[in-house]
Amino acid sequence: MFATAIHEPRHLPIAKSQLIVMDDLFGSNFRDLSRHHSGKTRFFHNTLYPLKLPNLLLFKGFCLHSGVMSVLSFNQVRFVFGHILLSLFASTAFPNAVVSQDFFQWLAQVRGEAASNGISQSTLDAAFADLEPIPRVIELDRSQPEFTLTFSRYLRSAVSEKRVATGRERLRQHAALLNHLENKYGIPARFLVAVWGLETNYGQAKGAFPVIGATATLYFDGRRESLFRRELFDALTILEQGHVSPQNMMGSWAGAMGHTQFMPSNFLAYAVDEDGDGRKDVWNTIPDALSSAANYLNALGWQSGFTWGREVRLPENFDYDLVSVETRARSQIRSLDEWAMLGVRRTNGRPLPGAQIDAALVVPQGADGPAFLVYDNYRVILDWNLSSFYGLAVGHLADRLGGAGPLAAGLKDESPLARSDVISLQEGLIALGHLQGGGADGVLGSGTRTAVKSFQKSSGLVADGYADQEIMRLVRERSGSLQN
Repeated sequence: MFATAIHEPRHLPIAKSQLIVMDDLFGSNFRDLSRHHSGKTRFFHNTLYPLKLPNLLLFKGFCLHSGVMSVLSFNQVRFVFGHILLSLFASTAFPNAVVSQDFFQWLAQVRGEAASNGISQSTLDAAFADLEPIPRVIELDRSQPEFTLTFSRYLRSAVSEKRVATGRERLRQHAALLNHLENKYGIPARFLVAVWGLETNYGQAKGAFPVIGATATLYFDGRRESLFRRELFDALTILEQGHVSPQNMMGSWAGAMGHTQFMPSNFLAYAVDEDGDGRKDVWNTIPDALSSAANYLNALGWQSGFTWGREVRLPENFDYDLVSVETRARSQIRSLDEWAMLGVRRTNGRPLPGAQIDAALVVPQGADGPAFLVYDNYRVILDWNLSSFYGLAVGHLADRLGGAGPLAAGLKDESPLARSDVISLQEGLIALGHLQGGGADGVLGSGTRTAVKSFQKSSGLVADGYADQEIMRLVRERSGSLQN
């Protein structure tokens, strides 16, 4: 539920003390790099920040005593930092000496504030017993994938035949509960089970991190201090209310909990004690977990009586400028009647439904892949997890659970793009005037897809917003000619 709420910033903040150490180590070279070399600046910022001052001091001592800086080029220093330092210090991101001083001073302040907000000393003692930062949480928080995740790879994993078969069994197993929840909240059973399947594989992967430890680590780290401050204090409130013990309050590295991965703040707002035992147990009680999920989807605005969208067939010579390329698919919205007049049909060739509902068209693999009309309930799914791949996967899995077959158009094979290639693509789009605001971050988000679509349109290409190797080549060629 929380995965796409965490975004890697383009430039992580480096403390003044970190800059002083690096100045002392590299001399004026480090400041010169920071001023004049944007690619190198990104590297230094994103590499130095997680090391923290004590680890920089350790590395400084190594460099000075070994004489390594007198013989290494910048690229070699990059190798040392990227491939040695991060792996070396990932397990010691918070040295014991620092934990005993900085962390426990910080924890004392947190305890005091929590107590003033009504958290009992017994709850605080239990929650904070033997608490230390979790280096693996920081490592996962900082990680950036080397390659983009393709839609074909994502969907084949998210909607595997095994997950479909298991989901259909869960529908039968919990039919009475799911029918009750559909009547109570208006959420069809197949969608609840699809969310359950995507979030934790029906409870098989609920997360193995202590939620107090994970949220405390991220709060103490400070990169998203206000966000994880709230989640930590909400987690403490959950303990205070007696819904779970600290030992059983497990979740993802970011603090998402239970069968459907509620963040602590979502738990307090939407969790339900469906079985009436006095506890809202989203970890071990399926009725509580699924009722909570239904309550949340209902609160997000699920439109009862409508589905999420559907796969469709497009006519030949379709104008792909009509597709919506931003994540929430809020552009180019038309009624089903209007789409029908443009030649859009069901995958079997039959007319679209006569329902009075608006839809946007999305083509996650471009003009050569499947096409989908998506409705408002698709955007409700995105409010749960802001990822177009996730929204399409939940919708398609729900359809499969309801008896539908695989995608009619199939999935084309895709080659993932390296993050460095995406940065190069973005830099080219900026140079050509198609991408403004935000710079090159290596993420194929809404802005980049919109810029690709603009480039395609200006070049007389099919304007589907899909970025592949051929688009990268064309952008590189044309942006390079501007510099020559």
